[in-house]
Amino acid sequence: MLDIRFIRDNPEIVEKALKKRNYAVDSFKALKEIIKLDSEWRDIKKEEEELRAERNRLNIMIINKKKEGKKADKEIKKSSDISGRIKEISVETEELEGKRNALLIQLPAVPHESVPVGEDERKNREVRKWGRPAKKSRDVLPHDRIGEMTGWIDFERGVKLAEHRFSILKGPVAKLERALINFMLSVQTTHGYTEIAPPYLVNTKAMTGTGQLPKFENELYRCRDDGLWMIPTAEVPLTNMHAGEILDEAQLPIKITAFTPCFRREAGAYGKDIKGLIRQHQFDKVELVKFTAPETSYDELEGLTQDAERILQLLELPYRVVELCTGDLGFASAKTYDLEVWLPSQDRYREISSCSNCVDFQARRANIRFRRGGKLECVHTLNGSGIAVGRTLIAILENFQEDRKTVRIPKVLQDFMGAEEITFA
Repeated sequence: MLDIRFIRDNPEIVEKALKKRNYAVDSFKALKEIIKLDSEWRDIKKEEEELRAERNRLNIMIINKKKEGKKADKEIKKSSDISGRIKEISVETEELEGKRNALLIQLPAVPHESVPVGEDERKNREVRKWGRPAKKSRDVLPHDRIGEMTGWIDFERGVKLAEHRFSILKGPVAKLERALINFMLSVQTTHGYTEIAPPYLVNTKAMTGTGQLPKFENELYRCRDDGLWMIPTAEVPLTNMHAGEILDEAQLPIKITAFTPCFRREAGAYGKDIKGLIRQHQFDKVELVKFTAPETSYDELEGLTQDAERILQLLELPYRVVELCTGDLGFASAKTYDLEVWLPSQDRYREISSCSNCVDFQARRANIRFRRGGKLECVHTLNGSGIAVGRTLIAILENFQEDRKTVRIPKVLQDFMGAEEITFA
């Protein structure tokens, strides 16, 4: 959530940010209404302050008159009237704050000045590449074809048990996924992240704190009888672990990681990536989250991105790093790098991780602060996939495929797998 003081002092910056993000007309209307409600709130708070000062003055007069044995009926009556008005103002300010905050949570984060301006992903900027793609579509069988041939990726039974975009992994592929999870967590915990095993269901307050609600309600799975939501990413429970807390400056940065399944309805994605494991309603991911001081958060973003890259480098998977433009940024992000791994069957790089600095946007919504001296400040929160397990699985099955019948196991996974290769033909 944006700081109302920032909007109050910099309305033109927020308006420009909305334009850069290509947000709808409704967002500009919301911004104008927020400014209007805030002005009304400040006027009425000023009246409250003046009335309290007047009541204090009257109370002193009443005390002095009583000491002198004089009547103070007039002052007592006026003080009582003022107290009644102050109570009315309390109700009015609460209503104004409620209306203002309901609109505030609809506004996205302001992009960092370094973020390239653009309407959509076509304006994203390639930052760097690592590794050289050795295979193309003519050289490999797609992962979904391997799954169908061997039965190791069972799409039909996934549909039978749930619906379209669910699947079952079997045998060597299921073991490879488990090996990847163990490997990713082992790497990140070695580099200073504390492993967390969070709930897979969270409440509405947690979803609101990280920005999934109210904007993305249609993309989420909800347990309606309990008021709980299935997590779309471990970012939600990890970030909200410190909701409503005051941290000490000495604790920062806090670095945590978790493996969880992720659940997304993909309501707007029908017709996209309908084959294979690319876009599932349930998928596994290792998530990285940081809580940092404001002045170090962009340096920490570079570090977090490198932490995610390290997984791909150790797995010897070619990838590139892309900086997202303003029109492609996530709702809560001020700056994001996407990691895109090479998928031979598609002759293209595909996203496998997003690493974002959400600055104080989530911390303000979730009320996560730290104490610096005698002052309280919002922390900055960062998150990134470290990395998406299913897409890593795809990348290995295709990039390490030999003669369309064998998949070599990357060296760093061989101990986890207890094998050097998988033969499927």
